[in-house]
Amino acid sequence: MLPYAPGSRAEIRDEEWLIRRVDPSADGGWLLTCDGISDLVRGQSSLFLTALEDSIEVLDPAKTQLVPDTSPTYNATMLYLESQRRRSVPNDERIHLGHRAVMNLVPYQLDPALQALRQPRSRILIADAVGLGKTLEAGILATELIARGRGKRILVVTQKSMLTQFQKEWWSRFSIPLVRLDSLGLARVRNRIPANHNPFNHFDRSIISIDTLKSNLEYRNYLENAWWDMIVIDECHNVAARSGEQGLAKRAKLARLLATRSDTLILLSATPHDGSARSFASLMALLDPTAISDPDDYTPEDFKDKGLVIRRFKKDIKDQVSADFKERVTTLLRQAASPEEETAYRHLLAIPFTQGGQHKGGKQQELQRIGLQKALFSSPAAALESTTKRIQLLQTKTSVTADETTEVQALQTLAQSLEVMTNDSKANSFSKYQRFVQQLRSPEFGWQMDNAHDRLVVFSERIETLRWLKAQLTQDLKLKPPQIEILDGQMSDTEQNNLVDRFSRQEDPIRIMLCSDVASEGLNLHYFCHRLVHFDLPWSLMVFQQRNGRVDRYGQKHKPEIVYLYTEAKNEKIKGDMRILEILQNKDNQANLNLGDPSAFLNVYDPDKEAEKVSGFHASSQGFGI
Repeated sequence: MLPYAPGSRAEIRDEEWLIRRVDPSADGGWLLTCDGISDLVRGQSSLFLTALEDSIEVLDPAKTQLVPDTSPTYNATMLYLESQRRRSVPNDERIHLGHRAVMNLVPYQLDPALQALRQPRSRILIADAVGLGKTLEAGILATELIARGRGKRILVVTQKSMLTQFQKEWWSRFSIPLVRLDSLGLARVRNRIPANHNPFNHFDRSIISIDTLKSNLEYRNYLENAWWDMIVIDECHNVAARSGEQGLAKRAKLARLLATRSDTLILLSATPHDGSARSFASLMALLDPTAISDPDDYTPEDFKDKGLVIRRFKKDIKDQVSADFKERVTTLLRQAASPEEETAYRHLLAIPFTQGGQHKGGKQQELQRIGLQKALFSSPAAALESTTKRIQLLQTKTSVTADETTEVQALQTLAQSLEVMTNDSKANSFSKYQRFVQQLRSPEFGWQMDNAHDRLVVFSERIETLRWLKAQLTQDLKLKPPQIEILDGQMSDTEQNNLVDRFSRQEDPIRIMLCSDVASEGLNLHYFCHRLVHFDLPWSLMVFQQRNGRVDRYGQKHKPEIVYLYTEAKNEKIKGDMRILEILQNKDNQANLNLGDPSAFLNVYDPDKEAEKVSGFHASSQGFGI
């Protein structure tokens, strides 16, 4: 008989091991393959040569000694039994640990986990509205899967601006550590491991930007050879297959690859549908390739009973969280256009735009005018930048037609009128800005610049507008450089994360955050801020909702104050276009009050397509008809 048997327990080097395999060795002894049992070696596997070990004591179950429990009321026995019970892995559909997270638990937040746990493989799209806490709902589900032994390796894929926030939320609330693999983090890992090792196997639980993954083809090979227990894709509408695109975009291809690298897949998005049947079907295919048989022709009934989607709006859960959702206060600020602005509007409408060297008129030329008009609605600085680029584009052509020369002259006339406003040291001719500063200083608005708990978020679509605002507000409000910052998509992932982290720290001097729409998705900006200003208006109801959701969200302690800025022009053409933007703002308020889903108004579920549709309304000079 073998002196050592597979399945027996042995004490080797003062630790207890379970013998898995016994093989003869060349030295005449035995090679033992063992798994650790005692605390110090639990979870480890080791090989032992019996000829080299001083002592190997095989534990005989027949020699087990029973020791009486002499503790008062058998406390030691009760604690031992309780510890053994807690080590047992749950296998039912109930919530065991998620409800104990560091959060004010609301019943609706448990629903996604309960729905996912009923599936053999937990694959779900959490599509709750902006501000309802999708990150927390995903954390509850992750906690339950970890307790069931199905969450040892986790990969979270999100936007680069969300890396730090997501990492903090899961660590501080659920004690789930995620190693941030931003551009610097990946470089450090690559320097620490051999060249032929997979960096994704170096950490069990990590979070990475989707742009970092898609930008490097080398990562594809690493992903194909890595496996996770759980993958989370945040803002998953960015990885859907877009309708009208030839083939799949890099993000969509990456998502398809990731979907095959884990049994558990959690998708998060407040706006999962872009109006295209095929686009939404691509998200369903990530969860279950058999969920929808025909991606061009299906109804909700095809996948409703499969437990793949859960979607709620504020109106659906307001009875549970009435005290935790503050009703927003919206303020519409109108300001008559200055004479300089009226002049710029006239010059803009007089430009004979060309295409292919010819001025033909019609919708295509009007769309060019709309693009420049959109910049002017943002700020004279943004319009001047766009005008200058158009002039340079036409002047650098090898052959300039007569129509193009006429267009350049008209553009130069517009540029001169814009320079008057941008060079004005007091910006008196920029009426919207003057109304904005007046509001900041008014006692009715009550903004306290020196109060760390009363910060301000300002959104604009144009980076040049943000830069101009930073320079002008610094001068007019006498701000110091650390008190006002810009967050835009041109920043690296580490720069964005550092700025968002500063905005959420009470001791930081920052008071105003100027944001492009890169900050409209996912970020928590409500900790010390309840005031948000739309310096220019997006041409998408979905972007309205995303922007407002940065401060109007679960956990906001004050009433969110949303400010919209308008310029009132005398020119009837410009006045009509501004009327369209006013309707958009009103529709956003209506969606917030009773519908919850702003995308339903235009029947277009993608911000870019909404902006394109609104541009079409402008160019065709038709009624808005919503």
